[in-house]
Amino acid sequence: MGVNLPIRLELDAIDMKILRELQNDGRMTNVELAERVGISAPPCLRRVRKLEEGGVIKGYHALLSAPSLGFDLVAFCMVGLKHQSEADLKAFAAATNAWPLVRQAWMVSGESDFLLHCVSENLTVFQDFVIEVLTANDRVDTVRTMLTIRQVKNEGLVAI
Repeated sequence: MGVNLPIRLELDAIDMKILRELQNDGRMTNVELAERVGISAPPCLRRVRKLEEGGVIKGYHALLSAPSLGFDLVAFCMVGLKHQSEADLKAFAAATNAWPLVRQAWMVSGESDFLLHCVSENLTVFQDFVIEVLTANDRVDTVRTMLTIRQVKNEGLVAI
């Protein structure tokens, strides 16, 4: 599989402060951000745009409370494919996009080929997905599931 590595931007201490602040609160105004990082608003906005255009900032999202919306189950699935050809790996990766219950998916090394982060309304819905969709997929050989008990840490994706 061809890997497209992102171009690395040269980031200075101010850029890192901007990223740290936005990772903690992506809704603040540019003026507030500029004050927090110690520069004026116009250069701050230019830096943020450079970080967005360079792909360092991929987007802005609201973090939702899954249980408040009726999604009480979080689970992980370790999926092993029957064959690890490039075509099979790509096809399975593409299939995950059609499964709303799968919130994040990683191709991994080791005992499994994929790690799926799943969020579901309840155990029955999750079990139905595992049996009727995941294990029924022609490319899937093994599925190991792990139900979570409680989230104990939830930080931004990058420690900066």
